[in-house]
Amino acid sequence: MTTRDGYLSGSVLSRSELRTVWDTVDAARRIVALTHANPDADAIASLLALTDLRVRAGQEIIPAVGDGELPDTLRFLPGADRLVAPETISLQGVDLLVMLDCADEMRVGPTFQQHPEWFDGRIPIVNIDHHVTNTRFGSVNLIDPQAAATAELLGVMLIELGIPIEVDVATCLLAGIQGDTLGLRTPSTRARTLRLAADLLERDADLDTVVDNLFRVKPFSTIRLWGLALTRAERLGAIVWTEITPDMLTSSEAAAAEGEGIVNFLAGSKGSRVGALLYRLHDGWRVSLRSVREDVNVADLARLYGGGGHPRAAGCRLAPGIEARDRFLTDLAARLEALPVHRG
Repeated sequence: MTTRDGYLSGSVLSRSELRTVWDTVDAARRIVALTHANPDADAIASLLALTDLRVRAGQEIIPAVGDGELPDTLRFLPGADRLVAPETISLQGVDLLVMLDCADEMRVGPTFQQHPEWFDGRIPIVNIDHHVTNTRFGSVNLIDPQAAATAELLGVMLIELGIPIEVDVATCLLAGIQGDTLGLRTPSTRARTLRLAADLLERDADLDTVVDNLFRVKPFSTIRLWGLALTRAERLGAIVWTEITPDMLTSSEAAAAEGEGIVNFLAGSKGSRVGALLYRLHDGWRVSLRSVREDVNVADLARLYGGGGHPRAAGCRLAPGIEARDRFLTDLAARLEALPVHRG
């Protein structure tokens, strides 16, 4: 049992480990902070929370998203205007790279391909993440698969080390937790997650704004995109799946990020074991997998196709073409058919 502010009982983390990470960040003169391409609430919220903390400390920090894209639905987060385009960043004087919510370096997408020198070991990397498939690629790693979100991991570190959490940081951290737990509803939501959410509310985190923007209020373009995608939904064995194509984005006037919640909706289809959403890109398919079943670990399945993630939420990439899509779905359906079914 943890105390009010004691989050490390039964944790894989130690206070000395947290201190090492924080001291490494604190000692840097100029930081580039990155999160993954196709960012979700946890990715952007964690990035902005760390940025706010370092700016208040008088440190130079440059925050960026791996593909340079900020979904409109996340522009409400405090400090979103601080994000810069990766291509404008100069490494001159940069002595630390902090990567947030990335299971491996390639998750930053175009930045990894366009700037390999960022990741060749000349600049130390602090790797802060909660994915069970994290490759521990950093010079310093803070990895906690028990955390429901990277924002939870950051919050635990701040409270355990006695670092003040101002209202904007509290709001960002709460948004990251809410986003990755679908409003504190996923199996990854633990007692620690709820305690931290309460602590953030006591620090005046703006819950109404977070919930409105993440769950209650949707652009009309999102509604149109969901309609198009759900119309295409199909069942193949234990999979319920659909796709999002460039034409669908154009006709709905939606950004790709507006389709993210669809896969969670598909995963809840009665009788299914996995929900799959496939985005058709110019260089292949980006696949999101979800399951609400205890007898299916989608992270294990995603690894078979070069991806990874969490037991209930994971993803991978596929080669381009309808044939690659259909081969993947057929193979995945066969693997699910071979898995034992939990009857409890």
